Amino acid sequence: MGRLSGKVAVVTGGSRGMGASHVRFMVREGAMVVFSDLLEAEGKALADELGKNVAFVPQDVTKADDWGVVIRTTEERFGHVNVLVNNAGIAPAGSFEETTEEQFRRTLDINLIGTWLGIKSALASMRAAGGGSIINISSAAGIIGNMNYAAYTSSKFGVRGLTKAAAAELGRDGIRVNSVHPGMIATTMLEGTPNDLLARVVEGIPLGRVAQPEEVSNLVLFLASDESSYSTGSEFIVDAGVTAI
Repeated sequence: MGRLSGKVAVVTGGSRGMGASHVRFMVREGAMVVFSDLLEAEGKALADELGKNVAFVPQDVTKADDWGVVIRTTEERFGHVNVLVNNAGIAPAGSFEETTEEQFRRTLDINLIGTWLGIKSALASMRAAGGGSIINISSAAGIIGNMNYAAYTSSKFGVRGLTKAAAAELGRDGIRVNSVHPGMIATTMLEGTPNDLLARVVEGIPLGRVAQPEEVSNLVLFLASDESSYSTGSEFIVDAGVTAI
């Protein structure tokens, strides 16, 4: 029996990177998973690879109608939602002068409003399931400020606050809500970062290295499972000590 045996999970931004890692870990531990993304070719390929207990749905997390399709598909295919992982996000870089209003609003729309829509959309299904676990992927930038990432930092601080508000409101429904705060992870978000800049950043990490997506997935798996049954409204930091200095 896997740690998530019998559970039904929804994961956004699941076609690659951390999201794909979360999907793989959950399937391995017995969950039935519906995952979504705008990256349709990669999503369909991952679903084909993982088999009958997985389904892929194209989704823009900023659109309420898309969320309706994801939840309906999940219930029709596997049943009521037990676990929601709000993973989809973007991290545009730029100084205050360089960042446009459009870029700032787009970042908030995806990272924060998309997470709020996910929680709102899954509630009826989770209540019907008798409760569940919502895992909001924030960032170390949701704990401390990041220079040249004002939009991203603002959105991830927002996810942290949204998590606490949801936990306080939904606890009596048996719905736990926690945030995960990764540091620097080896995903496509790092592609294009100059080697000298990356080296300088790694020098400032107490453990002296970038994490692999699986190291975050281990924490997500714990929060999705009943092992974390008394944890809600909390920040779970997986950043190699960056926020400790």
